[in-house]
Amino acid sequence: MSNECLYHEINKNHSSQQHSADVAITVAMGDGIGPEITRATLKVLSAAKARIVTESIDIGEQVYLAGHSSGIRQDAWQSLRRTKVFLKGPITTPSGSGYKSLNVTIRKTLGLYANVRPCISYSPYVHTLHPDMDLVIIRENEEDLYAGIEHRQTDEVYQCLKLITRPGCEKIIRYAFEYARNHGRKKVTCMVKDNIMKMTDGLFYKVFQEIGAEYPDILQDRYIIDIGSARLATRPELFDVIVTSNLYGDIISDIAAELSGSIGLAGSANIGEHVAMFEAIHGCAPDIAGQNIANPSGLLLAAVMMLVHIGQADIAQKIHNAWLKTIEDGIHTKDLKSEYTKVLVTTDQFAEAVIARLGTEPQRFSAVSYQNSTQQQKAVTVAYQPQAAAEKILVGVDVFLHQHQHSADELAQHLKQLETTELELQMITNRGVKVWPDGFPETFCTDHWRCRFMLRPGLTQLAYSDIIRLLSQISGDKLDVIKTENLCSFNGEPGFTLGQGQ
Repeated sequence: MSNECLYHEINKNHSSQQHSADVAITVAMGDGIGPEITRATLKVLSAAKARIVTESIDIGEQVYLAGHSSGIRQDAWQSLRRTKVFLKGPITTPSGSGYKSLNVTIRKTLGLYANVRPCISYSPYVHTLHPDMDLVIIRENEEDLYAGIEHRQTDEVYQCLKLITRPGCEKIIRYAFEYARNHGRKKVTCMVKDNIMKMTDGLFYKVFQEIGAEYPDILQDRYIIDIGSARLATRPELFDVIVTSNLYGDIISDIAAELSGSIGLAGSANIGEHVAMFEAIHGCAPDIAGQNIANPSGLLLAAVMMLVHIGQADIAQKIHNAWLKTIEDGIHTKDLKSEYTKVLVTTDQFAEAVIARLGTEPQRFSAVSYQNSTQQQKAVTVAYQPQAAAEKILVGVDVFLHQHQHSADELAQHLKQLETTELELQMITNRGVKVWPDGFPETFCTDHWRCRFMLRPGLTQLAYSDIIRLLSQISGDKLDVIKTENLCSFNGEPGFTLGQGQ
């Protein structure tokens, strides 16, 4: 059945008796195995009489190659903003520096700040070392290193900015606690690296503590991301709901999905205040595209999350239980083949098997119930209240230089001659490590130097014109200034960290 015929079939099911419960959704078939698993998913939705009408958009590889560097056309954006619900097949971003990830673009442009990834084991039918695994990872979706702000600064050094904001932290952390409460989860774990990134990850954990105090009914703990990932891999039963920042969440959610037995079974929701997107977490698997052997389960379970989100818990429950019954009946696609497999099926046949079991419940697995959960996946409304502006005082400047002619000591002696009456050189670092004063000859240095100038003793604050005067002298001396960072105190607390070894 063609895509157009399939959309027509779904919409025809409701056209004669359409009512206010019908919900418009936008669908993209995707690339690689995307069209196959999306067609299978839509067949199940149609058979289950999901109260939806679909709009089709084209995104991904062919749109990129047609000259749209973002991978999406304006009419597709209009559909997403109109329906506010997006069921998306996996897509390909062409290789090359001229293309940005469309997944990241959609999430950030539409404000889809919460990525929700349930990770559940389906033992013994899906092999896993952790048969009792049942956890949810809630990942911040808009900022962190995924802001994608990168620069080449010298011959040898590249930079990627890690942006963590208080509003971003408050939204995702409150969402995690609300999700736990609404779903009967008992604990929320924060994963950070605040022992090293004391300001960015430190803010994330600080906000976790602040908001966590409002949820005394929920257990709370914190793990440094490295040991937390190790414990997740060996003792996932320690975790219930994990909340973390963007990059960490991306990594550990794939780890958790693989630990559960198959990354191909994992669906995800991307929730915003206005729009939500639902997708499998796996890629487009071009090596098996067109062979009708891909497992549609990840996208189908994402569609179950979508149905809960749009208030169709009854349909979500019917499909999810039919899917569980299919798995325990041994009806498996090739990727799940094991001693429990009774019938090895194609993508389409798997969808037909789920359809044949609609209205039944699993016997070995616990049947799911969404009857009282129609609001569980909806975005938490976060009325962010900006804090009172801090007293901000300019106290110094970090000047980043590109140079390879001088050692740290030679560069320091050169810069000492360029000091002003307000600013004096305090420290030079290379890749964050203090190399002057009292640097070690063993420290390897690149051509990228941070030179910290601080307010002279006895002075209370700087004007920006003082920094301009310093920069003018440095520039006049033919030194290559890459960038500067103003150093400020906020209510008397430094808004910057020390150098390593300072």
